[in-house]
Amino acid sequence: MEEKKFKELYLSGEIEFEDIDIYSERWGMSDNMSTLREYLGLNEEEEDAWISIGEDELRHLLDEQKAQ
Repeated sequence: MEEKKFKELYLSGEIEFEDIDIYSERWGMSDNMSTLREYLGLNEEEEDAWISIGEDELRHLLDEQKAQ
């Protein structure tokens, strides 16, 4: 069974947004061949917002999905 991604856990309320740092660090220390975006479960729009605007924008995009 595949481990749940950061995005899935955050949207379900199982973890806090700040846990993205733990997941990013875990990815960096692993032998995982996926990109960080894939590892976190983000789509391209979310990754672009995170990189070009910052964490607050990524949180905003994810929180909009929580509300739906």
